[in-house]
Amino acid sequence: MNQALYDVTVIGGGPAGATAAADLARQGLQVLLVDRGGRIKPCGGAIPPRLLSEFDVPESLLAARVSEARMVSPANRHVDMEVLGGYVGMVDRAEFDEWLRQRAAALGARRLTGTFVGVDRDPARPGELTVTLTTDGQEHSVRSRLLIGADGAQSRVAELCIPQRRARKFVYAYHEVVQVSEAMRGGDAGSRCEVWYQGDISPDFYGWVFPHGSTASIGVGTARRGFSLRQATMELRSRSGLLDAPLVRREGAPIPIKPLARWDNGRDVVLAGDAAGVVAPASGEGIYYAMLGGRLAADAAAATLQTADCRQLAMARRRFMRAHGRVFWVLGMMQYFWYASDRRREGFVKMCRDPDVQRLTWDAYLHKRLSRRDPLAHLRVFFKDIKQLLIGPAPS
Repeated sequence: MNQALYDVTVIGGGPAGATAAADLARQGLQVLLVDRGGRIKPCGGAIPPRLLSEFDVPESLLAARVSEARMVSPANRHVDMEVLGGYVGMVDRAEFDEWLRQRAAALGARRLTGTFVGVDRDPARPGELTVTLTTDGQEHSVRSRLLIGADGAQSRVAELCIPQRRARKFVYAYHEVVQVSEAMRGGDAGSRCEVWYQGDISPDFYGWVFPHGSTASIGVGTARRGFSLRQATMELRSRSGLLDAPLVRREGAPIPIKPLARWDNGRDVVLAGDAAGVVAPASGEGIYYAMLGGRLAADAAAATLQTADCRQLAMARRRFMRAHGRVFWVLGMMQYFWYASDRRREGFVKMCRDPDVQRLTWDAYLHKRLSRRDPLAHLRVFFKDIKQLLIGPAPS
């Protein structure tokens, strides 16, 4: 193994790690991007349009543009929410993630297929890490000044290097990517995503059917251990008319639903993406937040290298939570209250008919902030929330 000294070694080549590696390489730093390869995260693939411009991603990577979201209640009532002021982009993670890794390499990052094993520090070499990796079944080591852990929800980097972290909270996600034809879906289904709030599909989260052009992602998430995700997904395929659609691939993995209290070790390691817990509660949205987390981790690493001040590593979490902590808190409370039972889910879907709810929802999704332009709308939604919680949904 090449014993060159890297400025930063990035573990994990998903959206967070690949973005961090690209940003650091763009600055002329020596970067090693380590990805285990052959792993695709179970993901609906939704991204807001601002991701394309913010991270310089070409529109050609979009598999579909969604103009409407259908919310399906436990009683099989549905609400169609037109995307106001934009669209929801859909990407296939197999293609999307690899494009991000290739871009990082084109900018100068060295790619390596391997698995992170551990990290050591030699007192004779202050300011350096010895990072142990497994490649082709053999253990090797590389030297690096800093380490970014973007190795997923069950991050080995976090486990070994961030002992102050608290216990994680997960939703376990599973999806099947299936081949679809226009005849199978019909009508405008190719530009509509579906979110199923039914207790037998998911007792505490939701199921989804997201279009990806010639394919679709059909999946389920739950935090309840022992719940059969495959059986629920098969039932969702049946209800959505895709039971006979040919299977392309299937994936499953835990998804974190709460940011960790600490992302760095105060010395030479910082986390990003799922390793840091940056998946939005209630919605499960993670790609945009992962890429932002990767960028902020890269900024913190670059600042640390430039100033030799390890306190700069904490800047990644601080900046992220300052920008999005409030949104995550609101979504967490929403998940806690509205996903608790089919009675509440029925009320939640009914609320989605409300123009105020739809406008505030799409504004928050597209712009990644809570709207402050119409405080009366927030007040109206607040009182509707209270009414639904106290008396439940009225008969339709």
